Amino acid sequence: MTPVPPHLGILGGGQLAQMLALAALPLGVRVTVLEPDAQAPARLCADHLHAPYTDPAGLDALAACDAVTLEFENVPAEALSALEGRVPVRPGRALLERSKHRAREKEALQAAGARTAPFVAIETGADLDGALGQVGGRGILKTSELGYDGKGQARLSDEDGLRAAWQQMGRVPCVLEGLIDFEREVSLAVARGPGGRVAFGPLIENVHRDGILRTSVCLEGDPHEAQAREIAGRVAAAWDLEGLMTLEFFQLADGELLVNEVAPRVHNSGHLTQDGGGISQFEAQVRAVLGLPLADWRPLLPCAMVNIIGVKDQEADWTGIDALAGTHLHLYHKSWRAGRKLGHVNLVAPDAATLRERLARLERLIP
Repeated sequence: MTPVPPHLGILGGGQLAQMLALAALPLGVRVTVLEPDAQAPARLCADHLHAPYTDPAGLDALAACDAVTLEFENVPAEALSALEGRVPVRPGRALLERSKHRAREKEALQAAGARTAPFVAIETGADLDGALGQVGGRGILKTSELGYDGKGQARLSDEDGLRAAWQQMGRVPCVLEGLIDFEREVSLAVARGPGGRVAFGPLIENVHRDGILRTSVCLEGDPHEAQAREIAGRVAAAWDLEGLMTLEFFQLADGELLVNEVAPRVHNSGHLTQDGGGISQFEAQVRAVLGLPLADWRPLLPCAMVNIIGVKDQEADWTGIDALAGTHLHLYHKSWRAGRKLGHVNLVAPDAATLRERLARLERLIP
């Protein structure tokens, strides 16, 4: 008798859901996404329930899956409530509510023993008094919810600027974070199955431009990987993670890692795991969510990623990209918009020196 293939439901149908589905299909996993956008990228490789996230019939269909995961954290609470008790949702509601709210996230990180930048939660105008001094005199004001790729943020160095920025953000709940002098930004993903099995991805070095991730690089033998794994494992256990989450860190001059943010899902920086050999972050999330065998994942070769972002009157040199050895192009089937992530190019090389040389050439080909 032929076994029934596992059925994975995904809340969201963007490029992350598309890449999750592409990783699931070779494992014999059927994928269904609930997504209101008729042109959602995941529609090309998964069953697409074209309906709002709170649609009762759509949620009933997801509840019939073996497990449900998500590609973004800002899922309506009503959708999670409708699925609760009917199907495992991994990561679960408590973790999602924590990670989608910056103040709660930082409090929970500190409770788990992870260090963060100094911060003050801003709920009312009275919270602004002396807040900048509490975080060291310079800070970044961020909306507590929503906001990504540099949106919903303002850098500040005086009280008047802080008050003006809060007014401009609509006086919504915010977090004021102290500015940190750091050596570099790195990230690491951790997956945890329903039985408690934990596995890790590699430590990845990231460079941002205009608040948006530009490049990610993964090299063998990063001396700070063990520290990142220890912190990530501690947070995963404290938060009772089921599924996958990615931690973003600031690395200080003395080598200490501070957690900047947590994403309860696969992350842009981990896209390079698609083409470096071994399993990808997407397969790791599918395995963790469905309770399939899980092990550490990392590229077998040095690799990097460059994001393709919409830039006015400029386009990538597609011929040059194709001619550069080691490139793998991933496009998201999205319409062009300035500042929008339209795809990425993964780059693989036999050694670190060759990777750096090819990466410098690749960055010149992508505006």
